[in-house]
Amino acid sequence: MLQYLSTCAAETEFVIRYPEECTQTPAQEAAYLESINRSENQLMIVCEIDGEMAGNCQIVFNDRIKTRHRAQVMIGILQKYWSLGIGTAMFEEMIRIAAQRQVHQIELEYIEGNERARRLYEKMSFVQYGERPDAIRLRDGTMRKEILMMRNL
Repeated sequence: MLQYLSTCAAETEFVIRYPEECTQTPAQEAAYLESINRSENQLMIVCEIDGEMAGNCQIVFNDRIKTRHRAQVMIGILQKYWSLGIGTAMFEEMIRIAAQRQVHQIELEYIEGNERARRLYEKMSFVQYGERPDAIRLRDGTMRKEILMMRNL
């Protein structure tokens, strides 16, 4: 998992952190993954191909009465595994699970310029509902928006 996270962060500027920010120790990452496994409000699935982690997708379910109809989803896939349908398959599974939990709205965010992600999200029936201006600052000082999307179930 640690190698996957670092590689994912190095491959594109559309990931929320840089590779050197992937500083978890193996023990910390194991504890984090175990906390997800024990959680009633989080779920992560991973895709492994020939022993290599190719991608992951996580959903976080809100547990408060006023917001438990909503969930947030995140996804990452290594570049060499793009265009194989992995993202679609992971999203389909997360949507199925969310529907079982009677979630009515799934939300996500992506960084401006990530057209590949936008196309996947629109294919999965997510629609843009807002923008967070200057939410991401790249090393060179470039500012990028976060695009907010949601899908009703």
